[in-house]
Amino acid sequence: MQDIRNIAIIAHVDHGKTTLVDKIIHASKIFRENQEFEDLILDNNDLERERGITIVSKNVSVRYGNTKINIIDTPGHADFGGEVERVLKLAEGVILLVDAFEGPMPQTRFVLGKALALGLKPIVVVNKVDKENCRPDEVHEMVFDLMFNLEATEDQLDFPTLYGSSKQGWMSEDWKKPTDNIIPLLDAIIEHIPATEVREGSTQMQITSLDYSSFVGRIAIGKVHRGTLKEGQSIMLCKADGSLKRNRIKELHVFEGLGKNKVSEVKSGEICAVTGIEDFEIGDTIADADNPEALPRIAIDEPTMNMLFTINNSPFFGKEGKFVTSRHVRDRLMKETEKNLALRVVQGETEDKFIVYGRGILHLSVLIETMRREGYELMVGQPQVIMKEDESGQKLEPIESLIVDVPEETAGKVIELATQRKGELLIMEPKGDLQHLEFEIPSRGIIGLRNNVLTATQGEAIMNHRFKDYQPYKGPIPGRINGSLISMGTGDAIAYSIDKLQDRGTFFVEPGEEVYTGMVVGEHNRQNDIVVNLQTSKKLTNMRASGSDDNVKIAPKTQFSLEECMEYIQKDEYLEITPKSLRMRKIYLDENERKRMSKSAELA
Repeated sequence: MQDIRNIAIIAHVDHGKTTLVDKIIHASKIFRENQEFEDLILDNNDLERERGITIVSKNVSVRYGNTKINIIDTPGHADFGGEVERVLKLAEGVILLVDAFEGPMPQTRFVLGKALALGLKPIVVVNKVDKENCRPDEVHEMVFDLMFNLEATEDQLDFPTLYGSSKQGWMSEDWKKPTDNIIPLLDAIIEHIPATEVREGSTQMQITSLDYSSFVGRIAIGKVHRGTLKEGQSIMLCKADGSLKRNRIKELHVFEGLGKNKVSEVKSGEICAVTGIEDFEIGDTIADADNPEALPRIAIDEPTMNMLFTINNSPFFGKEGKFVTSRHVRDRLMKETEKNLALRVVQGETEDKFIVYGRGILHLSVLIETMRREGYELMVGQPQVIMKEDESGQKLEPIESLIVDVPEETAGKVIELATQRKGELLIMEPKGDLQHLEFEIPSRGIIGLRNNVLTATQGEAIMNHRFKDYQPYKGPIPGRINGSLISMGTGDAIAYSIDKLQDRGTFFVEPGEEVYTGMVVGEHNRQNDIVVNLQTSKKLTNMRASGSDDNVKIAPKTQFSLEECMEYIQKDEYLEITPKSLRMRKIYLDENERKRMSKSAELA
């Protein structure tokens, strides 16, 4: 008899999910000798390690006694909600991880709501009880209230709670009595999470994620819902449009430890990887060849933001990247939509323009950063929020719930910044030595807000937001007030010129950096854009002027991250992205053309 438990670990970003999975893998070394491995085993791509976040959900399995536990590590950001929604379909239960100081956060609510709606049994782990100021008992109450508000069933409300520190590797039923291992958690999984059912009947398996191997091509991953899959079996693939395609299973693999094992058959309830199936999409059902029955499709929340992606046509194009043509960019975006369910790509007005729809700035910036590291060059426009209309023709826009934890003395500044952007303060309460603020704010208002909030609070604010719903349009929101400093010519920026122009604003370039005509090189301290010449050098004479030969003193340039650049650019600007550089520029590089275009826009 197979004894399998499938469990997903869900939590807000940075509450310790991936660290906990590491410790479970380490704990299972008790049962077999294993090689050495580093921390955060599952966050294996560079971007995930650098940002300290999980982007793609991953599977791993451990054996405890005679039971096999399949663990699915999920992302915590709402921008990657598409990942979470589909992997919850694989699980029979969830481990809900909550920080002992912060308590349930907006993201916790989002993923927990999805899990409860699917009828999954939760185990609550109050993590980081070794932190100062932690309040495990209060947090336990808060989790209970949250589940009650999310309409959990009586069985779900009767959840077991464990306390511990995944970093230090212990779990216990009483936080005042630390143990020296995480075995209590494994015992709780065996005791409370139901074993997977074995359903007899014709074959059914929904594809919930995909993997790729250069040897066998695309690999379908999912949980066998009913019946048995066998190597070499003929199956029918049920597609989204209702069409059926005949296929044959080449090989079957189940997850074992950090790798996969090849098997000849897989019974229902087990998570497996299937090779040899062609032309499938996530959400398709692998069904019996003679009597195919499709499972209901996975519903994914709609995207809330879009951006224009286009080829790089700046004077510096092709200097730093390998893939620069529209065909390269199109193929890469189409490949991404196969595995990134919440992403949509639509052809723009011309062949080299694509409108990419996503869940938010982070969702889109992770895609851009990944492409950039793969050697792509491209340009993106200002992020646009997706508007809708209701039956009466009223304009609706996406609204987010925003939570900011901030030191008391700067709370006023944060409230002022959020309300300027049509935010509405709903809750203000002390939380330890911080003020806890909750707002409802249009998605448009969040673009560029993080920078301002961090500046106003000396970097001490903790900001989180997630999509709530569509509500009537709240009216115009003031954008960036200051204009841009635009380069007049092409060539290296010269220290002498930058020094003479410092009273005009702050610069984003430093002496010796190459700039081109129409590139945004700084922020003007007034509202209008001005064109500046960075290529003038000092006139040389044989007269020595007293005092004017002092060394040039230049303020350091302002450094922007990718997300900050995306939030900073205006409607008439593009962000040029290459593997080595991020440059902001005007859409029309020539000054006369810009004037002509702004006039024709005014007349229109």
